[in-house]
Amino acid sequence: MTARTLYEANGHRFILLEGFGHGEMVPTNQVLIHNGDEGILLDPGGHKVHYDLMDTISALMPINQLKYLFFSHQDPDIVAAINAWLMLSDADAYISKLWLRFVPHFGVDELMIARLKGIPDEGMRLPLGDGELVFVPGHFLHSCGNFQVYDPQAKILFTGDLGASIGPDYVEVTDFDAHVPYMEGFHRRYMPSGHANRAWAEMARGLEIEMIVPQHGAIFPTPELSRRFIDWVAELPGAGEVMESMYRVPA
Repeated sequence: MTARTLYEANGHRFILLEGFGHGEMVPTNQVLIHNGDEGILLDPGGHKVHYDLMDTISALMPINQLKYLFFSHQDPDIVAAINAWLMLSDADAYISKLWLRFVPHFGVDELMIARLKGIPDEGMRLPLGDGELVFVPGHFLHSCGNFQVYDPQAKILFTGDLGASIGPDYVEVTDFDAHVPYMEGFHRRYMPSGHANRAWAEMARGLEIEMIVPQHGAIFPTPELSRRFIDWVAELPGAGEVMESMYRVPA
């Protein structure tokens, strides 16, 4: 379990928290962004990682500075421990408005519901310290209500499940072509829409990106590797197309 600072300048830090998945769980990355005396935790994860993650964050900043939680979508490896985070901090939690009625099924206490905030479909900007973050749409990548986080100061895009890789033994991609096999199976099954892939790539090309950080697996640590990834997504067929032959009544 490692806290790796990817950017630090002028009181602003972007910290990758990796190695928190273990056993039969899919490995996950979490991200802490800290500006001044305010922090936000991206995709906090489930119950199995909660206490270790809390200890790690507490060593990086006072836990009462955790002002926001961000959930890219509704999957349990992202949302399952939401009630614990709400109980142990004063943070407001942001997720697509589509999931506001579903997230309480993870056991959110009725006293905490008011701190669950819906992100509109078009995204939004969120003040953090003396800066801001941008919640950018990532709909159907892979959830119908899906968001990513762009940090304009660090110029880092947190992409959630988009860019996920399963199985590499490194934290940073150095050879994009060699990395593709770790991504391909996941994306061809979990990203349903080729049209959404292309629309996302067009949007991402309009951002100034130094680094792309997914929620699973290795990160793309340079502008060149980030561009390679964006171009790869633009050519990626949707899972609905890939799986078309499976739409048959079983014999």
